[in-house]
Amino acid sequence: MWFFRAAVFGFALAAGLAWLLIRVVPVVMPASRVGFPAAFYFSTLLLVSGSVLLHRATWEVRRERQPTFRRALLAALVVGVLFIAVQSFGLWCLFGQQRPAEVATGAGAFVFVFSFLHGLHFVLAMLFLVFVTVRALVGRYDHEYYWGVLVCGYFWHALGVLWLVILAVFAVVT
Repeated sequence: MWFFRAAVFGFALAAGLAWLLIRVVPVVMPASRVGFPAAFYFSTLLLVSGSVLLHRATWEVRRERQPTFRRALLAALVVGVLFIAVQSFGLWCLFGQQRPAEVATGAGAFVFVFSFLHGLHFVLAMLFLVFVTVRALVGRYDHEYYWGVLVCGYFWHALGVLWLVILAVFAVVT
């Protein structure tokens, strides 16, 4: 039940932040061609930060530094929520700048679909991170058993590499 509550709270917070960004930050891009939303730059920095934090959490749990380990996991969780919010705003900017006839074809549709699929995988990674964080807070991981933290970090790193590939394709296509 704690896992469910934490996951719902995290996604509600991310949705609220995304809604706030959509309401507060204006979309200023030319309608003639697909532009790269500035939110994607910031979300890339968040993704790298989360990757570093999860790597640090794995490092700290291996050395049995529980307080630092838990802080790194909680920070990664906060960065993940921010990433989902900023990424949602970036997708809204990307999708909102196209005319309906252009949505079904072209580079924008390609990038939107792959970014959306990446986002779905990231939601799964966030659920996994919530699960690992809740278990860490009740003392389930130590220097002998940290497999969940390690796999969570690998999953995050893989999604980071995939995001960089999506960005590279977007840069080449546009």
